[in-house]
Amino acid sequence: MKNTLYFIIPVVAFALILSNAFFGHLLFDTPYAQDINKYSIYVHLQQEWNSYPGNILFEITNVWTNPNTDKQKYSVDPSDISTLTTHNSNQLQYQNKKSYVELKHEFSNCESSWKPMLYRYAIDTLRNKIELIQGAKLNDDPYISILPNIHIEKQMNPTSYVQFIPLCTSKENTSYEYSISIDNNNALFDVYFVPSKEQASNYLNSDNFYYYQDDGCFGNGYQSFSGVCNNVGKNSGLLIVLPDSLDKSLTKVKVSLHEII
Repeated sequence: MKNTLYFIIPVVAFALILSNAFFGHLLFDTPYAQDINKYSIYVHLQQEWNSYPGNILFEITNVWTNPNTDKQKYSVDPSDISTLTTHNSNQLQYQNKKSYVELKHEFSNCESSWKPMLYRYAIDTLRNKIELIQGAKLNDDPYISILPNIHIEKQMNPTSYVQFIPLCTSKENTSYEYSISIDNNNALFDVYFVPSKEQASNYLNSDNFYYYQDDGCFGNGYQSFSGVCNNVGKNSGLLIVLPDSLDKSLTKVKVSLHEII
């Protein structure tokens, strides 16, 4: 067995060196057509909330057609944000007189993006294949999530936390597919595709709340949801409503937004 390994290892090493000599430049190429923007939003609920001392982490992936990709692309692995990221100030904010602290990454404004290098794309594709076999995802793209719709027949808590997630687009009107999941089996969410961030205040104040009402543009009472919303404006985004009854120290909400070409 050892003699076999002594033969295989040098052959593999030589093959890698030779491949890099002829095709190494391709490792830094990308087969992916659209730009990717990943960031997270961390929310710490204060004592006024029933969910205190719980926290919420929104993990967001925006995939869109970026006309300024060469000017706005990070050239490093986006999973290592230590050298990239400063955070917004974690000032106290309020919803219906309940306080919370929100912390965002600096690249949550769609001004920066990246595309996977070939080797990274290959690894992420393999990981996605595993999730596809497991039924955790319904599509074959490693950076776009289409999830099974899991609806829960129970009433939403009347007091809620509301989060607005902006989309990324350079167009005045566009179409998006999106998905949301929550890792808390005792919680559910409502989601609405809304024309602007101002609708978050309107929702909280019950003041002329407006959302896109076509099929696929909203969902109520889900733990996992995917939809497609067409003809939305460039200031649009997702409004995610979580009940004030979270029973985990950290509830994770994964959000995937994809501009349809």
